[in-house]
Amino acid sequence: MTISFIGHGYVGLVTAAVFADLGNTVWVVGHTKEKIERLKAGVMPFYEPGLEELVRRNTKAGRLLFTLEYGEAISPSDIIFICVGTPPKETGEADLSHVRAAATAIGKALVGYKVIVTKSTVPPGTNSVVSDLITSVKREGASFAIASVPEFLREGTAISDTLHPDRVVIGTTSDRARDLLLELHKPIDGKTVPCNVETAELIKYASNSLLSTKISFANAIAFLSEKVGADAEKVLEGVGLDRRLGRSFLYPGVGYGGSCFPKDVKALIAIAGAKGYDFQLLKAVDAINKEAAVHFTDKILRHFGGTLRGKRIAVLGLSFKPDTDDMREAPSIGIITVLVKKGAEVAAYDPIAVDNAKRVLPHGVLYAKSAYEAVDGADAVAVVTEWNEFRQLDLVRLAKGLKNRVLFDGRNIYEPAAVKQMGYTYYGVGRM
Repeated sequence: MTISFIGHGYVGLVTAAVFADLGNTVWVVGHTKEKIERLKAGVMPFYEPGLEELVRRNTKAGRLLFTLEYGEAISPSDIIFICVGTPPKETGEADLSHVRAAATAIGKALVGYKVIVTKSTVPPGTNSVVSDLITSVKREGASFAIASVPEFLREGTAISDTLHPDRVVIGTTSDRARDLLLELHKPIDGKTVPCNVETAELIKYASNSLLSTKISFANAIAFLSEKVGADAEKVLEGVGLDRRLGRSFLYPGVGYGGSCFPKDVKALIAIAGAKGYDFQLLKAVDAINKEAAVHFTDKILRHFGGTLRGKRIAVLGLSFKPDTDDMREAPSIGIITVLVKKGAEVAAYDPIAVDNAKRVLPHGVLYAKSAYEAVDGADAVAVVTEWNEFRQLDLVRLAKGLKNRVLFDGRNIYEPAAVKQMGYTYYGVGRM
């Protein structure tokens, strides 16, 4: 089958490369000549484990093709996926300008019959807008069906998530479109969920918002655990052993970030508000998430008596999660900004995300080439992202670089008793 992807971000490029690897001819349409030329040369626009090899292999095989021309890609394609960004506006609503622009460009290039699929995360009703836009500009004789197939990729495991998802949601407006999409997804082993378009649009928001709710619930339990002397990790372990609930995402920390959870929670609040429903639960989820980072920086401030003048803090981990260089809504941004404002000198280290971090972190942050270099001469070390590299650190060697053995564990990756036996003053999240 020949298919096209409009956009080459995380969703577009990863999904395109996977479908090419499954034997399809796949076009990727971009709008910047430099980026398209770099992709043709095998240079990735972001870090994702295994992606560079996948793209290079399928480009060399002639199955993965890159272009700036909509007509070149759309004309031979059976299915066209819209995979452009939908960033939040100040109101929390999704900015659909890129989706509208893509729909208009697709409509002008449309020939024959095509299935046009929105894979971008969009509010219910957006595909109707897409349909109207395409209809208004398409040439006579061209026809199409609209569909929604939301993505559920996690950065760091995006290739595996594409090949082995828990579910493949296929929202369609016609049997012909549904059958074509089912055929395309036959090699994908996730459970198929056929539905109408509006249901598919809402599933994505509902899924990310529920996962965000679990994270904020875990953080709320951590706040309470510290007040009553409980161990939040044990509390949540006990809760997670209930098979109705499970432990996934019930881990306290410094809050969630990235391109999906913060954006989608705010968007669903806005979607509900536009329909006259005050989504108080999700407002609380968003508020608790912001509180988590504040709670963490407050611990650092309290330890040092409310001021960080003359103090050097080593921050380990900058990306919003491990195995990605993505700094969007990363908790490290707010945490480091507060530390700098309070007078601290910050030495930061991340295995992958330093280049992206430099664009968004405050001026004056020092960047180390290793965790051990970051702690050299520091008054304390704060773990913000749970990279596996940090779990394996030699804490005795780490202590040799510190002025004081003070560890703020924002992801609860260390065992408090073991760390304290090494002479550290230890601060976790929801544990003593």
